[in-house]
Amino acid sequence: MKKAIAIFVTVLFVFAMASLSLATEEKKAAPAPMEQKAEPAKPAEKPKVHQVTGDVKAVDMKAMTITVTKMMKGKAEEAMITVSDKTKIMMGKENKALADVKAGDKVTVKYTEAEGKNMAKSVAIQEPEKKAEPVKPMEKK
Repeated sequence: MKKAIAIFVTVLFVFAMASLSLATEEKKAAPAPMEQKAEPAKPAEKPKVHQVTGDVKAVDMKAMTITVTKMMKGKAEEAMITVSDKTKIMMGKENKALADVKAGDKVTVKYTEAEGKNMAKSVAIQEPEKKAEPVKPMEKK
């Protein structure tokens, strides 16, 4: 009987040691995935450039914004675009300023969406069409 108890206690001791060693291995193994090299940061995606062509409804010099009205499927839609110092404003090949943009001008604006705002990259003011002079009837001599 003493031998049976001694064997039983020995087996319990072996299982206890085995479970303790497995528990410590699991603790060591758990942090290992966190220690793995972090994936290299992906380069920031370039913001998508949008374009709107239409008539200038309003220019706000204080807020540095242009409101452009465009026709979409027979319906007028407005886009408010913020202009910065980096915005390129052109009429033909001439550089212009925000002050040169007037309500009623036809413009093409390229912009990106950033921080909930439409930030203008470039504003192209279309030159006003010259009205054709009426044809004068030829005089008879």
